[in-house]
Formats: sequence, structure tokens, C-alpha cells
Amino acid sequence: MSTIAEGKRKAAIVMGSDSDLEVMKKAAAIFDRFGVEYEMRIISAHREPEEFFAWAKGAEERGVSVIVAGAGMAAHLPGMCAALFPLPVIGVPMHTTSLGGRDSLYSIVQMPTGIPVATVAINGAANAGILAVKMLAMADEELKKKLKEYLIEMKETVMEKDRKLQEGRE
Repeated sequence: MSTIAEGKRKAAIVMGSDSDLEVMKKAAAIFDRFGVEYEMRIISAHREPEEFFAWAKGAEERGVSVIVAGAGMAAHLPGMCAALFPLPVIGVPMHTTSLGGRDSLYSIVQMPTGIPVATVAINGAANAGILAVKMLAMADEELKKKLKEYLIEMKETVMEKDRKLQEGRE
């Protein structure tokens, strides 16, 4: 994970529990791949509301431009981030044992008017990271260049897999 000097962060990753960490590490891996500076925290909006409010309200001042927030079950964390932070928030619904993550998905995607949260698939932290990078790339030409290279790499990977498949069939 990136270690960032104060004021140099571009993104933040937050989750309410360490049980979400394995999924949320996928967003961190995307940020590492693209060289996006970020902070990563475990802060419970329910169990430590004062700390959460201070963190979310102070994110912009710390240089954060986008938050990736993961949450399960009632999944209030992304919506609360969006209510307190004026810039984009991307919600990652966590898979749950009781309802398979649908509870998390519905809680995140059904935000009231005026408090939008971009929402990815259940456990979709990698896509949340990529979406955050795309948002940051709107104002960062170097990052945009890296994204274009990433798209080419994905295409070449698929083409190589197809080539190997075709060779195996002949």
C-alpha cells in the first residue's frame, strides 16, 4: 500500500470492518498499479461515528478527490461518505451470508436524491478502483495515458488467450 505524505493523497479507501479488507485490497491494488496515491482506513460509521464524521468531513482538506467505500449488510458507510464528502463516492457492496450481498447492494444503490453513490458489483472493488482512476484521469493526462495502455494490455491478453485456444484446437 502507498505511504503518502499529508496533502498528497488523491483517493481514499474506507471500510467498516476488517472482514471487508480482502475485497477492498483489490481497489488498493488498482491504485498501486496506476500510481494513485491513497489512504486506506477501517472506520465504522456505527461503532465510532465521531471518528467517521471527522474522517469523512476532512477528506477533501487532506487532498482526497474520490472515496471508495465498502460495506456489508445495512451498508450505510458509502451513503454517509456521500452525505459528508462533496466529491465522488464509489460504493462496494460486500457479499453477506444472509442475503448474498443483495442487502448491501440495495442499501448502497438506493440513495436519496441529492446523495448519489456510484455503485459497482457485489465484491467489485477492482472495478471501483478502475472507476476512481478514470475519474481522477479527467484532470490528469499521465493517468489517462496509463488507462489507455491498460486497455491495450487487456485486449492483448484476450487475443493471446484466443491464440493459444486456436493453436490447441488445430
